[in-house]
Amino acid sequence: MSPSPPTPDAERAQPIGLLEGLATTRAIRRYTDEPIPDDDLAAILWHAGRAPSGSNRQPFRFLVLRDGPNATEAKSLLGNAFREGWNAKREHDGYRPSRFADSMQRYVDHFEQTPVVILVCLDRYRSPSPYEGASVYPACQNLLLAARALGYGGALTMWHLGVEAELRQVLDIPEHVALSACITLGVPEGRHGPVKRKPVDEVAFDDRWGQAPSWVGDDTGGHQQ
Repeated sequence: MSPSPPTPDAERAQPIGLLEGLATTRAIRRYTDEPIPDDDLAAILWHAGRAPSGSNRQPFRFLVLRDGPNATEAKSLLGNAFREGWNAKREHDGYRPSRFADSMQRYVDHFEQTPVVILVCLDRYRSPSPYEGASVYPACQNLLLAARALGYGGALTMWHLGVEAELRQVLDIPEHVALSACITLGVPEGRHGPVKRKPVDEVAFDDRWGQAPSWVGDDTGGHQQ
């Protein structure tokens, strides 16, 4: 009899190494109703703030939406935007019923019940630049990895842009602040696991473009079994 997969509570109790976290942090879109304790949320954001940024200016800002009156209104706006975004993507890309499509539908249908929504913002100190994301998105990845380490799950999205003007008004976001990403967080209904990605010899070249590295063996990440 094969062992049952670990429950979310059991998974949260198990410490993970850095390389394991990198290899198993998948987008999680199904959450229980359990809230994220203040201490854990603070720890997640502390580690997100350790990310590098241009000239170490640390321009990233995290606008956390839980259950306050402004958050409730913002989540309602976001829920509508996410449903419109998914409906358009599903129709345009021709998604058929599948595990992914079902997960996305559940995600958008229950968006307002998401325990924590974080708008990751860029507090600009100069005119908009095509390179400014380099000072924000490392913090997003740190945030997701920190959540994973504490047993939570998250997903990074951009459908908040459909209601950006309304969010600015509801949340008093200044015009010079960019809304760079929207991350949802919660206790996973399922669990994390190895992610499926292209092998290294398809995405890395050695010495010139298109030449696969001869030093890449089995696609195991060297340490991941």
